[in-house]
Formats: sequence, C-alpha cells, structure tokens
Amino acid sequence: MGASVTIDLVSPHPAQGPAAQGPDHAEDVLTSLTRLLNADIESCNRTIVDRMDSPVALIPQLAAHIVAAGGKRLRPLLTLACARLCGYRGDRHIKLAACVEFIHTATLLHDDVVDESQLRRGLASANAVFGNKASVLVGDFLFARSFQLMVEDGSLKVLEILSRAAATIAEGEVLQLVTQNDLTTDEARYLDVIKGKTAALFEAGCQVGAVVADRPEVESALAAYGMSLGIAFQLVDDALDYAADQATLGKTVGDDFREGKITLPVLIALAAANEEERAFWTRTVEQLEQTESDLDHAVMLMGRCNAIELTLDRARSFARQAKDALAVFPPSELRDCLCGIADYTVARAR
Repeated sequence: MGASVTIDLVSPHPAQGPAAQGPDHAEDVLTSLTRLLNADIESCNRTIVDRMDSPVALIPQLAAHIVAAGGKRLRPLLTLACARLCGYRGDRHIKLAACVEFIHTATLLHDDVVDESQLRRGLASANAVFGNKASVLVGDFLFARSFQLMVEDGSLKVLEILSRAAATIAEGEVLQLVTQNDLTTDEARYLDVIKGKTAALFEAGCQVGAVVADRPEVESALAAYGMSLGIAFQLVDDALDYAADQATLGKTVGDDFREGKITLPVLIALAAANEEERAFWTRTVEQLEQTESDLDHAVMLMGRCNAIELTLDRARSFARQAKDALAVFPPSELRDCLCGIADYTVARAR
C-alpha cells in the first residue's frame, strides 16, 4: 500500500485575506454546503483517498502533497450539490465527484510543469519538490483513475460528458500556449482559452449531477451555471495575478506577466495604450524582454485604464448569469448556497 493521506473537500480555513469577511464569502457558503452534504463529502473523501493509493509509493506521496496544499475542492463539491439539488437520492455522484477532482488535480500537476511554477496554494509546487517527470507521470495516473471511475459508473452519457471535458481542458491549455506572447489575440480568443482550460470542468461536473438524477430537463441549466461560474472564476484569477498579494493568491504574483500570457487585464490595457505603452507591452509580453521594474509598470498602466476593475466587472456579469441559470429550480437552501458560490467567486477579489 502507498502513503496514508487524510483530506477534506472543504478546507478548515476556507477563506483567507480580504475575502474572509462578508455574508457572501466562502466561509458562510462552504459551511452551509458542508452541513447539507456532510455524508456525501465524507464518502467522497474516502473514495479519493482509496483511489489515490498505489503500491508505487511515490504516487500517493506526490498526490498527497498537492492535496495537502488545500483549496476549497469546489469542483467535486459542485457535483455533489448539483446532484442533490436535482433530488438525487443514490450514491453514483460520489465517485463522479472524485473523478472530477482527479481530472482537476491532474491538470494542476501538468500546468505547474508547463508554467515552471514554484508555488501552488502558497506551498512549494509538486514539481518543485518531486521534479517535473514525477509530476507529469502522477498527473497521468490521476487522469487514468478518473477514467476508471467514469467506466465504473456505467453511463455512456456520463462518460461522454466527462471525457469531452478532459479533452477540452487539454485543448484550452494548448490554445493558451499558442496565444501566449501573441498581442494579436482578441477577447473572443481569450474567452475560448478560459472556457476550455477552466470552465469546461465546472460545466461537466455540474451537468453530471442532473444526469445521475435522470433530470434531462435541467441538464442545460446546470451546464450553463457551471460554464458561467468557471469563466467568472478564471477572470478573477487573471485579475488577481496583477492585484493580489502573494500570500492571498497562493502563487507568485505576476506569473502571467512573466510568462507572457494574454489575459483580459492585458487586453484592456493594450486597447487603451498609446504608442509608447504599446511598445512596452510588445517588449515585455511579446518578446519577453523584462526588467525587474516592468511588473510594477504594467500594474500602473492597468490602473490608468481601470483594467482590473473592468475585468472584475466582466466576472460579476458571468456570476450573475450563473445565478440566473438556477432560476429553473424552486427556492431551497441548496440553491441559495450555489448562488452564494457564484457571489464568492467574485468576492475573492475584495
């Protein structure tokens, strides 16, 4: 057997820094969801621990490292919540929530290698501790585990939804690589990137909740909720890369800038740039010729055109769309919690 690991879907300290106060923030919403879904969460925890195990000791050790870094486990929590919102009384959603978490964790492991990240949620990333090769291979293991769980469920529809999401995530990451350092990228192309790399898994994880409950009439509503929520989530992350402190962000601030990623704050600043400012963006983002002071200058230029707040305005719009998608369900505490998750997604930036 591999290394022993204990995990929680919801961190005991679900919000940190400036996002830790206010009625719509994570602590209140996640505490309520934990209370409503406590038995499901415990079952999902056990499934994740069991399926992370392997006689190859490095696999559970590395997997446990990234799990121990925390995080709110929103994706599996959404799968559990959406199934129960649809009135489901069985247990198929437990393995599928674990499947969603494995897909997400695998992509984190691979992304940190691609991005050469040294921090993940405030701790040393798995690739920094165990090396790139181990991180990639354990990511592959977790992808394989996720497909085992899909097959065990036995539904071709579930397999179609989650396998399509896995492929879409990979496409989104490749598209991001293609658009990196390319200042001709437009907002539509940028949205394609974040729909693929982030929102597709939110969408799929929510939709399968309706599938297991045999509620085809609400599948599109839950898929729309997940897609809009995922877009809002990534927009806020992209804003925070220029506006957060490192302790709050949990990764190195300015990573997107240093890598030349084309995100909405950059696109907004570029659209407002004069000739001198455009030359700055060309040098720093397109050519990656950066000096120590360039990040501060980039933030200053974004401040001039209100790029961060405009990005957050877009996130708020998508969060509203997510909540609107839930209007097909009758009022309930569970629906309120899912609406609260949409509010919190944007409130992280406060």
